[in-house]
Amino acid sequence: MPEWTTLGKVLIGLGLGIVALGVLLVVAERIPGLGNAFSWLGKLPGDISIKRDNFSFYFPIATSIVLSILLSLLFYFLGWLFRR
Repeated sequence: MPEWTTLGKVLIGLGLGIVALGVLLVVAERIPGLGNAFSWLGKLPGDISIKRDNFSFYFPIATSIVLSILLSLLFYFLGWLFRR
């Protein structure tokens, strides 16, 4: 079943990419010049944030849309690159 091995390699690659992104986000504050690179994340106009005395609600609509567009473009480019 060679199609399962290909799927396994793709999942391993995606997992390593997610781990690398997570490490970058964790250490971003310690790297000079990179600390403010992700400060916009979750603070865009259109993100809903409600804070009351004993209640807090946060729904990042605009951030979700921006990240969806960026990831769609990335995966489109990678698909185009591997089809060549």
